[in-house]
Amino acid sequence: MSFDGIVTRAVTEELQQTLLSGRITKIHQPYPTDLMLTIRAHGKNHALFLSVNPSFSRFHLTNIKFENPQEPPMFCMVLRKHLEGSILENIEQDGLERIVTFSFKGRNELGDVSYKKLILELMGRHSNLIFVDTENSTILDSIKHIPPSVSQYRTVLPGQLYKEPPHQDKLNPLLMDEESLLKKLNYNQGKMDIQLRDTFSGLSPQIIHEILYQARLTNRETLPKAFLNVLEPVKKSDYTPQIIYGPTKDTFSLLPLEHLDGDRRHFENLHDMLDRFYADKAERDRVKQKAYDLERFLKNEYQKNKKKMAKLYHTLDDADKAKKQQKYGELLTANMHLARPGQSEITVVDYYDPEQKELTIPLDKQKSPSANAQQFFKKYQKLKNSIAYVKEQIVKTEEELAYLDTLIEQLKFASTKDLEDIREELEVEGYLKKRRRHKKKKQSDKPAVEQYLSSDGTPLFVGKNNKQNEYLTNRLARQDDTWLHTKDIPGSHVIIRSLNVTEKTLLEAANLAAYFSKGRLSSQVPVDYTLVRHVKKPSGAKPGYVTYDQQTTLYVTPDEDIIRQLAEN
Repeated sequence: MSFDGIVTRAVTEELQQTLLSGRITKIHQPYPTDLMLTIRAHGKNHALFLSVNPSFSRFHLTNIKFENPQEPPMFCMVLRKHLEGSILENIEQDGLERIVTFSFKGRNELGDVSYKKLILELMGRHSNLIFVDTENSTILDSIKHIPPSVSQYRTVLPGQLYKEPPHQDKLNPLLMDEESLLKKLNYNQGKMDIQLRDTFSGLSPQIIHEILYQARLTNRETLPKAFLNVLEPVKKSDYTPQIIYGPTKDTFSLLPLEHLDGDRRHFENLHDMLDRFYADKAERDRVKQKAYDLERFLKNEYQKNKKKMAKLYHTLDDADKAKKQQKYGELLTANMHLARPGQSEITVVDYYDPEQKELTIPLDKQKSPSANAQQFFKKYQKLKNSIAYVKEQIVKTEEELAYLDTLIEQLKFASTKDLEDIREELEVEGYLKKRRRHKKKKQSDKPAVEQYLSSDGTPLFVGKNNKQNEYLTNRLARQDDTWLHTKDIPGSHVIIRSLNVTEKTLLEAANLAAYFSKGRLSSQVPVDYTLVRHVKKPSGAKPGYVTYDQQTTLYVTPDEDIIRQLAEN
C-alpha cells in the first residue's frame, strides 16, 4: 500500500489527537529531504518526522534516532527562527488529497502574535514542504525551491505568494453512497480500475485492486457494495496496521486486504508500522545515492583486477613453455654444424624424445644459427624468472579481489556513517585521494558497532565494515569471547560476549554472521566459530583480514525475522 490519501487521513487523525496544542521544542533536518520536529504535548515529547523523499515521501511519529549534520541547512534555520516555541494549533488534510497543513501560533521578534503554516505536499518526486506566513500567504522558505524555469504553473521561492498545486477535480470516495456510485461509474467502458483511479481521490492501486477483488464481477450489483465495504473501516477510523511480507515484495496496509498473499505482521499503531516499513528502505535509498560513486569505483577496481588475473594466468601459461625454449636452444647448439645462415627452420633428431623422433625448430632468417640459439636461451631465462613473479602477483591479486569483494558487500548493509568509514579506509589504503574535512576526527573515536541481544539476554556484537571489524575483534572482544564469521565468504565479524554460550545463542549469532554476509540469500550457509584468542591478524594484511584456527563449522539459513527479533530484544 502506498502512502495514499487514506493513510494520510489516518496519520492526520492520529496526530490531531496526539500533538494539538503542543509546543515546538526542537527542529532538525537530518537529510536534505527530511525534517524532524520535537513537539511537547500532553506531558510527553513526540518526534514528528516529515519526508519529501521522491521515493518515500511520508509523515508520522517516529522512535528512530537520526544523526544531524554539523551545520543545519538554511530551511532548518528559518524554521527554528520562526517556529521554536510556537504552539501547534491545527493539522488539516485537504479532503483525501495528500496535502496536509500544520498551523502554528507564535510570536515574532517584536513579541506580537504571528501565525505560520507548514504545508506538506506528498506528490512523489514533486513532494515539497513549504513554510508560509498565514497573514499574507507569502512563502518564507521551502525545503525544495521551484523556480519559474522548472514549473510554469507555480513558483515556490521565498517571497512568492503560495499557490496550491493544480486540482484534479476528483471526488471524495468517503462521501459516496450506492446510488451516487451507480451514476458515476460506466460499466460498459471496461478498465474499471482506471475509472476508479481517475474518478476518486485518495485511492491507491492496492485499494482499487481490493475493491475489484471483492466485487468479483464488476457489475452494478457487486461493485458499489464492494466499494463501500472496503472503505467502511476508513469512515469509522477502524484501522488494522499490518505489514504483508509477500512472495515478490513487501507492503503495508491499514485495511485487511484479502487479495494479497503473504505473511502478515500486525502492529499496535500505525506509527510503529510506518517506522518499521520505511526505516530500512529509506536508509538504503539514502545510502545507495551517497554510495553510488563509491560502489562504481569499487566495482571498476574489481573488474580491473579480474582482467589482471586473466592476464597473469595467460602469462603463467606462456611461462610454462620455458622448457620448450631451452630445448630448442640445446638441440640447435648440438646441431650447429647442420645449420646454415638464412634458414627459416631446421629439422633435427630430438635426443630428449625416447623414440628419437625428428623435431623442426623455427629460426629467424635475419640471425645466424648461433644468435638463434642464444635467443632461445634468453627467452628461456626470461620466462623462468617470470614464473615466480607471476605467481606472487596472482596471490596478491586474489587478496585484492577478496578485499574489494568484501567492501562491495559491506556497502549493501552500510549506514551513512558506515560509508564515511569505508571512504576513509580507502583513502588510508591509497585507493582514493584524501579529501579535506572541515573538522578533524579524533583518533581516539571508537567505531560504533551494532549490538543485539540473544533470546537468553547474551550481548551479540556485529561489525558492519572493516574498521568496525578490527575494533570489535582486536580491541572490544575478550580472549574468551566467541568469534564467528562465514566460512570463505565475505561478511561481518560477530562476537558473543559470554563464557557459557548456549546452543540457541550460538545459532542466533551464526544467523547474524550469515545474514550480514554475501551468503544472506542462500540456505545452509557455513559459519565458523572459535574463541577470540585463536583469531590473529597477519602483519601487513588488509584491514579486516584475519586468520584463525581451532574452529568449528555449523550451517544456518539466514532469517530476517530472527535478526529483527534480536534487534528488538
